[in-house]
Amino acid sequence: MQQIFYLADLFGVAVFAITGALMAGRKSMDLFGVLVIAIITALGGGTLRDLILDNHPVSWIRNDTYILVASLAAVGTVLWVRLTQPIHERGLLIADAFGLAVFTVIGTEVALQHNVPYSTAIIMGVMTGVAGGVMRDVICNEIPLIFQKEIYATACIVGSVVFIALRELQTPHWLDTGVAMLSVLLIRLAAIQWRLGLPRFHLLDRD
Repeated sequence: MQQIFYLADLFGVAVFAITGALMAGRKSMDLFGVLVIAIITALGGGTLRDLILDNHPVSWIRNDTYILVASLAAVGTVLWVRLTQPIHERGLLIADAFGLAVFTVIGTEVALQHNVPYSTAIIMGVMTGVAGGVMRDVICNEIPLIFQKEIYATACIVGSVVFIALRELQTPHWLDTGVAMLSVLLIRLAAIQWRLGLPRFHLLDRD
């Protein structure tokens, strides 16, 4: 199971690196800029989680495979787009949804391994899922997806809660992981497809 967990982590790194590369491409950055944005997107959330949980050294410092996977995914994205057709906004959102699903569950799992309260594990799951994308969007001068009207962080919360609940029921670990990731993915894809969002708060001017 540990090997599956590791491979899922690398998959999340690759997917988020792709979203970073695509965003950098939309901003017409050079190859160095693409690599920087891709690596920040792929590793930012996990790094922040590990620092808060005092999980040292952080994953990409003790294992350079993470940097290698992120870099290869970024370069591969550049080559793919140049040889085929540009990936549009919807492609970026769908790729981001896959990364979000993987990293949310991994972040929750890592937090639970540190014996933190469930509320903290949920926060760490959400942070792992969204922080890299927030860093990507801020650096690229975009409004982060988490602050836009479509459901985003809420999907992470649901996935994290599902994972914790299934762990409590002592179902097989692979089932917990798969169902929780699928929960995040389906909610996020539904939000993209039908533009679902939470009610918005408007402060009315009474003058």
